[in-house]
Amino acid sequence: MKTEIDQPFLTDVKELRERARASIQDGAVTPAYRGDVKKAIEILQTVLATEIVCVLRYTMNAVAATGISSDSVKKEFDEHAREEQGHMRAVAERINQLGGTPNFNPEGLATRSASQYAVGGNLVEMIKENLIAERIACEHYRELIRYFGEKDPTTRVMMEGILTNEEEHANDMHDLLVAHEGKPMLSGNGN
Repeated sequence: MKTEIDQPFLTDVKELRERARASIQDGAVTPAYRGDVKKAIEILQTVLATEIVCVLRYTMNAVAATGISSDSVKKEFDEHAREEQGHMRAVAERINQLGGTPNFNPEGLATRSASQYAVGGNLVEMIKENLIAERIACEHYRELIRYFGEKDPTTRVMMEGILTNEEEHANDMHDLLVAHEGKPMLSGNGN
């Protein structure tokens, strides 16, 4: 049984050129793409919705946060909103590259999103809700990275980059929570 590793590279430039011309209507999706394009677009629509919800939640929190120590937290919320908007744009671009149309329709947004649009009543509740949302995103994106694997390395690499940023956001929210509640929450034993 031949494995992928045993197969030679496509070194015939003439054949490579012919393949590239054969299905130009498919844009960036070439015959070497091994994923399910329709499924990838469907999954990325949920990622797009998740990122839109995160932009909205962080923006609302930046506007609504009040209290004696809210200025620095507002700045953090604003920074996260901008970074989530960057994720949103990258995911929309990838959907477009795969031949799909990014779904920015606000109708049904909450049901398409992995995270929730939860509104905290005070600063600590806002931080907690953002930490929960970031933890949801981290778990969801880890699953997607495994799913895309080598079938769609471009989407996988994009998701890995977003995951790195979401983990930073979760850490930031955890640090803010500790600062505002005055007690460490991380046990250090992985639980």
